[in-house]
Amino acid sequence: MRTPRIHHHEPLRGKERVALSPAAAKHVLTVLRLKPGAALTLFDGSGFEYSGTLDEADKKHAWVKLTGMHGPVVESPLKVTLAQGISRGERMDYTVQKAVELGVTEIVPVLTERSVVKLDAAGAEKKRGHWQVVAVSACEQSGRVRIPAVQPPLTLVQFLSAPLETDLKLMLDPSGGMTVKTLPRPANARVLLLVGPEGGLSETERALAAKAGFHGLKLGPRILRTETAALVALSLLQLVWGDID
Repeated sequence: MRTPRIHHHEPLRGKERVALSPAAAKHVLTVLRLKPGAALTLFDGSGFEYSGTLDEADKKHAWVKLTGMHGPVVESPLKVTLAQGISRGERMDYTVQKAVELGVTEIVPVLTERSVVKLDAAGAEKKRGHWQVVAVSACEQSGRVRIPAVQPPLTLVQFLSAPLETDLKLMLDPSGGMTVKTLPRPANARVLLLVGPEGGLSETERALAAKAGFHGLKLGPRILRTETAALVALSLLQLVWGDID
């Protein structure tokens, strides 16, 4: 049986025994039904993970004794920021989850002309928090030791106006002039990938992105759903320059 991996909300370096957060304790005790003595792996997002055992527990609390620290090589050398047009409900959750599994470094939710989802300030922060939880859960499952940050949602104009430090900016475009085989290798191993929502980016938005230095990337002859397109592109980028082999 695989040892459960749990994200810990505070730094773990130098600790011998820690109390799990209420949510983590509930998961360990109620969902996984672990008993004292059970093996656990904790990680805090610092790049290391910590082996341990469930040391003590009551109905609502759990304490873990840490027994070792190591830094597994699971993070991709390719640093991809995914700027994802916000899609509806489970589609966006699925995209965030799978993007994290595929090694994305950061996720920026973007509101575009064709975004069906409309968010005010409170709604945007609530969604961001929810997507961050999805990202943490994906790290627990996939073995990652660094947690991609899910940034506050931006409009496309806000996103394109922000400083974008990368050598290669790509936007998915069915009529784009580049394919994965013809892309120039990014000198700094950083890629910024822009993906539209349901219906894709409008012609005006593609023109704005092109003006900001984005190259149109075509994935093939078929039209893919937004969640499929993002994951295919990430997989191909990781295959060419990352750690998928």
